[in-house]
Amino acid sequence: MRRFLYFVLGCALCVAPATAFAQSVTQQVANRQQELQNQLNNIESQINVQQGLLDTAQNQHQTLQTQIDALNAEIKRTQLQIQAINLTITQLNGDIGVHNQTLSDLSAQLRAERESLAQILRQTQMLDQYSVINVLLGSQSVSGLFSDLDAFASIKRALADSFNQIQQTSSSTEVEKEALQARLAEQEQLRTVAQLARQAVQTQQDAKQQLLAQTKGIEANYEKFIAMSQKTAAQIRSQLFNLRGSAAIPFGTALTYALAAEKATGTRAAVTLGVLKQETDLGENLGTGTWRVDMAPNRDQPVFAYITQVLGLDPNQMPVSKKPSYGWGGAMGPGQFIPSTWVCYGGFVNVKTGGCTPSDGLGMSFWQGPWQYVASKDRVRTLLNASVPSNPWTPQVAIMATAMLMADNGAGAQTYTAERNAALEYFAGSHYRNPAYSFYGDGVMGFAAQFQQEINQLNGS
Repeated sequence: MRRFLYFVLGCALCVAPATAFAQSVTQQVANRQQELQNQLNNIESQINVQQGLLDTAQNQHQTLQTQIDALNAEIKRTQLQIQAINLTITQLNGDIGVHNQTLSDLSAQLRAERESLAQILRQTQMLDQYSVINVLLGSQSVSGLFSDLDAFASIKRALADSFNQIQQTSSSTEVEKEALQARLAEQEQLRTVAQLARQAVQTQQDAKQQLLAQTKGIEANYEKFIAMSQKTAAQIRSQLFNLRGSAAIPFGTALTYALAAEKATGTRAAVTLGVLKQETDLGENLGTGTWRVDMAPNRDQPVFAYITQVLGLDPNQMPVSKKPSYGWGGAMGPGQFIPSTWVCYGGFVNVKTGGCTPSDGLGMSFWQGPWQYVASKDRVRTLLNASVPSNPWTPQVAIMATAMLMADNGAGAQTYTAERNAALEYFAGSHYRNPAYSFYGDGVMGFAAQFQQEINQLNGS
């Protein structure tokens, strides 16, 4: 009996303790990351230099040379931003490699712990056939009796420790999986920004070539070119409600809604239009995804199903953004709201908590609902003084909601920095301070400047 007890105890004590793999990074990886960070810092310094040159050129009296200087600075700045994005993606590759290795180590540890536990449980089934009386009768001395009882107690403690170790390792594995998923999703976001930046460089280079072709490098020709290219207020008004035969929101309609949203939220109309231009080209590109395929199944699909039910829509017919190669899409309407963000603007609450954001400890289970629509919590409906639930696919609702989210991000301050940061947060969330995303904010503010110029001309200012 005693040999058996000690054999089982030995099995119990052989379970490997949980190791903090997730916090270990090799020196080689750390050195490489520092090298990349130094390169990134250098590029960011060059970007600041080009921004200074661009600001100087734009603030000078407009001549052909200053315009060419401005375009050159803008092209160089965007090219440097692309380099910064690519470096950040490379940094993330290093992080992803570390997370993958950590996840592999944790998975191996978890398998070993479970196998050890299974072995203990198989052996300890025989203990159920023995009682303390059996041990007493089987012991040849008093000291032997207490030794056997101690072995029983040690086995129980070892089993408890084994369960705890498995629980801790499982928890560490889940944390590591979430960290890996976050890095992969961030990488996809940066690839999207890089693509936008490459398109912008092409547009900037085309603008420079057009300028040189039409002026032939002669200052007098430039003045004629400027006069011809500037729209008059009458021309802008004539184009306000031009449908263009497309799915985009007509500019006049969008402007009317954006001006109303400015009064309600404090977000400048031009900035709201800039975000919508960047996101979907004013509703032209709503996405070609489907909710079952492209939407996060645990977070957004349950919410989306209820949102469309309340709105009386067929979820299978509603356009959403396609998911990238990693991560999820599923953004809705001209403002590209994901369902789990829309709930706090459209009046949807979790019945169990009464709120629209996860409570501590609930995690992903929060998004499973059940959900309820509460008209008094429909923030967009309240500002629009509407009588029906807010539909993120309709232009008026989408524009008001975009202005609201921008205001929540700080755009109501109406300073360049506040508006740019709000746009960055609109796209990148908690990563908005990462310089690699700067092109998105610059793009929104560039569109906003164009829209503001047209608004000013309409107002005669």
